[in-house]
Amino acid sequence: MQVTQVRHKWLIRLSGVLSRLLGNIVKTLSYPFHWAFPNKRFMIPTFSPAKIKNLQKSRIPNIIWQTNYSNKVTLPVYCNYLFNRLLSLNYNYYYVSTEAREQFIKENSDKVTFEAYCRLTDGAAQADFWRLFVLHQKGGVYMDIDAHLIWNLSSIIRNNDNEVLITRRDKYTNFFLATKPNNEFLKETLDIIIDNIEQRRIDGGVFHLTGPVTLNTALEGKNVNTRLDKLTCVQGTFTNEYFQYMDKKLGHWNHKKNEDLLM
Repeated sequence: MQVTQVRHKWLIRLSGVLSRLLGNIVKTLSYPFHWAFPNKRFMIPTFSPAKIKNLQKSRIPNIIWQTNYSNKVTLPVYCNYLFNRLLSLNYNYYYVSTEAREQFIKENSDKVTFEAYCRLTDGAAQADFWRLFVLHQKGGVYMDIDAHLIWNLSSIIRNNDNEVLITRRDKYTNFFLATKPNNEFLKETLDIIIDNIEQRRIDGGVFHLTGPVTLNTALEGKNVNTRLDKLTCVQGTFTNEYFQYMDKKLGHWNHKKNEDLLM
């Protein structure tokens, strides 16, 4: 059994190396492609049904959630999407727009929660808030638009898992989250974010206001199911800030001034 587990881990590591190689090739070739075709964009569907039927029921629903300022994307972002779909054929996929995020929270939250969300002016901060809210309501898997899987998603998430979180340098990160609905840590993290918004704690920027710091605070002292990022999901291999924000210059969260994060 131990030998099998070691082999399995090495297969995942090899898959990670090969996927990074593929991603970097795509990213490199995308520079001349978009030089030749500067206005060419590819459409990520708002819904892509599972291609393989699930034979067993999992506590974590077979749903992938993603969001971005637009689903009309550059070549490397689209290739990133296609690569993830290849590794998640038994999952339904949903892309949720900025407008649809707000509408979903409005229809499914109380006044305090919705008003806190509406005070956020930065897209990344809104996405931080929304991912926790939608996962608490519906469950499933959230990935940032520039994140890609290392291994088949159904092998990463077991049927009896309540959550699968990833760590990087011994800290939880929020660019990949998989969880059953109504998981308590999601509500606790949202409560921290709402309090940060109401108290206008903006000095640490998005990272502290709505980002991974809030998740790490909520999970302090708790025992949850985790995996290393490099064995699960990584960021920025297929794409980068240039390709992700080609149609929204300086759209990345790190360009936003702290005093402009809240209304």
